[in-house]
Amino acid sequence: MRSLVVKLSLAFLLVSLIGIALVAFFAGRVSANEFSNFADAQSDSVLMNQLVNYYEINGSWENLDRIGIGGAGSNNEQLRPFAVVNTQGEVVLGGLGQRTGNRIPRGWLNRGLPIEVNGREVGQIIFAEGRGMGMPSPQRNDFSERVNRAIFLAALGATAVSLAIGVVLARSLTKPLQEITKATQAVAQGDLAQQVPVRTDDELGKLATSFNQMSADLAKSRDLRRQMTADIAHDLRTPLSLILGHAEALSDGVLPPTPETFDVIHDEARRLNRLVEDLRLLSLAEAGELTLATRSVQPQSLLERAVVAHSPAAQQKQVELLLGDAPDDLPDVVADPDRMAQVLDNLVANALRYTPENGRIQLSAQQNHTVIQLKVQDSGPGMDGTELAHVFDRFYRGDKSRQRHAGGSGLGLAIAKSIVVAHNGRIWAESAPGQGATFIIELPLVAS
Repeated sequence: MRSLVVKLSLAFLLVSLIGIALVAFFAGRVSANEFSNFADAQSDSVLMNQLVNYYEINGSWENLDRIGIGGAGSNNEQLRPFAVVNTQGEVVLGGLGQRTGNRIPRGWLNRGLPIEVNGREVGQIIFAEGRGMGMPSPQRNDFSERVNRAIFLAALGATAVSLAIGVVLARSLTKPLQEITKATQAVAQGDLAQQVPVRTDDELGKLATSFNQMSADLAKSRDLRRQMTADIAHDLRTPLSLILGHAEALSDGVLPPTPETFDVIHDEARRLNRLVEDLRLLSLAEAGELTLATRSVQPQSLLERAVVAHSPAAQQKQVELLLGDAPDDLPDVVADPDRMAQVLDNLVANALRYTPENGRIQLSAQQNHTVIQLKVQDSGPGMDGTELAHVFDRFYRGDKSRQRHAGGSGLGLAIAKSIVVAHNGRIWAESAPGQGATFIIELPLVAS
């Protein structure tokens, strides 16, 4: 199969050849016709002057047929391409098949050109229909040959230029495609960190930009998958190690079978179960298979429930948890109250984790055009731009030391985002270092 360069080059050449052929054809025809008309007009003018001069000198048309007037190349009356008649319609110079002395058909006078001498018409010259006197055939043929030769050479040169331009354009169009093809093959072999140069802003440039974005996303997904696998292994290994260690110690008689020992095993088993359930919930949400029982819900009821549920934990940590601005007349939202309660639980738990003693966590709601915004604002240490960019990633913890009792599983915010997106809403965080963090949820209103 021919390459795209050859196909595009041939396409450009074919289009150019068709255009050149049409231009050459019409230019040749127009040039020949216009030159023929010009030559006929010149010849007619010369012939008319000869006839006028003859009549002025002789005072009549007698013996006109003997002098070979007109330069027609033949005095044969049958071949002469014109005829001259006097004012009575009698032929004085035979031609067009009419002999001298004949009376021409009446309709011929309608196409005759008057011959005037001193302002008086003395006769007419009549040409064949659609024909003039014209120049001698060899001269016309020679002119036509020269014109056709010039057009042919111009067309040949234009074809060569078109072919060269076509090849250059074809290569410029196919080079980005070749680069993308090569990069795609590398991606197929597992090298995801492929980037191609973006040289233009046209469709090919957009294709290259899209490929670069896709490649970057694939590489990021690969890294996240590797990190997630490592994080899952880490978070599963800790409770499993504790359970296995305590079970072996009990089996060997190293530890006594006290309630405290069984409480440790039970707590770690529950933590392990929560982690597995969180992973299952996150996978369902991201696959779009999370079941939602949506209905009309009052925004302030969601916030009130979250405040009541987490007040004991807040009091234990000496953090003020309160319901801020949440007007009673806010319109209802479309939501699954149980799932949204889970989202707010994750956000409030996250705020409690990072808010210091004597700090403050405030929940509020407001209407913003066609959505309701739910806000969870804390007075914790805040986050910088890097943390904001990854705060909803799976297993991401602001606590780099990854202390399991302080840092959580790292799935809460990822689950919250997946549930909000499943509600056709969105969630994001706003923060600055040392100024606390605000998590904002937008949910659609109930259609009126």
